[in-house]
Amino acid sequence: MRVLISGASIAGPVAAYWLARHGFEVTVVERAPTLRKTGGHAVDLFRPALEIAERMGVAEAIEARRTGITTMIAHRRGRRPVTVGLGKIYRATSSRHVEIMRDDLSEIFYEAAMDDVEYLFGDSISSIDDRTVTFESGASREFDLVIGADGLHSNTRRLLFGQVEEHFTGACLAVFTVSPDTLEPATSYAHLDPGRVAVAYRSGREARAGFFFHSEPLEIHHRDTASHKRVLLERFAGLHPQVDGWLDELGATPAFYFDAITQLRLDTWSKGRVALVGDAGYCPGPAIGGSTSLAVYSAYVLAGELARTPGDHERAFAAYADEIRELVRRSRAFAMGAAKALVPGSRLGVAVLVGGARLVSVLPPALSRALATRNLRVHDSMTVKDYSSSVRAGT
Repeated sequence: MRVLISGASIAGPVAAYWLARHGFEVTVVERAPTLRKTGGHAVDLFRPALEIAERMGVAEAIEARRTGITTMIAHRRGRRPVTVGLGKIYRATSSRHVEIMRDDLSEIFYEAAMDDVEYLFGDSISSIDDRTVTFESGASREFDLVIGADGLHSNTRRLLFGQVEEHFTGACLAVFTVSPDTLEPATSYAHLDPGRVAVAYRSGREARAGFFFHSEPLEIHHRDTASHKRVLLERFAGLHPQVDGWLDELGATPAFYFDAITQLRLDTWSKGRVALVGDAGYCPGPAIGGSTSLAVYSAYVLAGELARTPGDHERAFAAYADEIRELVRRSRAFAMGAAKALVPGSRLGVAVLVGGARLVSVLPPALSRALATRNLRVHDSMTVKDYSSSVRAGT
């Protein structure tokens, strides 16, 4: 059975790897000319996603490229910096956790599948007519199934459902590369002010600066980089000399990402021979809703359910949706709360956030885990099903 996957970031390569393992003939198409290097932020992998990575044989590679950030120095106006140990905070949310740069993770998953999967870079889907897929390059090919793994602004979703409402959480995110020279390894530097947070961290020989801020919906196209940079300067200039130093590098940065933190709330994630996976179908909110772990888990489940019911994609799509629906719901709920908690709107809120993080970091591990709410540990709650009996089922 021939499967086309649109998108080569996280969910796409994971789905491709498992579908190939299950015996499907897999092609991945990616609009970018190469693997994307967008200056992407650090992402979190929790226990279930790491279990899947182990089954893929890439857990050691992921561990080797973890950011290694163990400490955060939090700055507030008029207050002394507060040092927070991050290890216990992570352990409070999951029994296993790895933080890794998104670009690094994408590369690891791509390399895991590249020998068994056909990759088409520099192209995208322009139309889907039953089994016939036409690409923007003008070429047409036949596929039995199509999977949209092309992110929040999914082209596949647009072809499937038309324009879908994106629910704005009230915050925006920007990330770009900065010089690592002034940043210590293993340390994150955070500057918190009501309605805005700036963070920078070093991972190996690279460094990223990330900016979160409350905002009304911005009437700016998500690819309008110049306008996004102007907004960032307006919102953060003068917050702190260190932040101004990061902003000074904005004009020359080789990689820049900016987007509104929005959610998708579709009730269904498939139609006919096409299914959506990861952010393309149910983005809970970039950087705040655990979307990376959700993408890994859901891609694994989709491939497994297709293998369990060879030749019956409708049944597989339904089983896939049933398996992930509760996790998607809880991820959305968590992200809405996180958008407010991580970017407090008042000085009291900033003090509570910093004080709470400091408290969890000094509590005994058992107590900090006991205080973690069920929603906080949402991505540690799934059981990873065993689809190994379905290997080669797609042939």
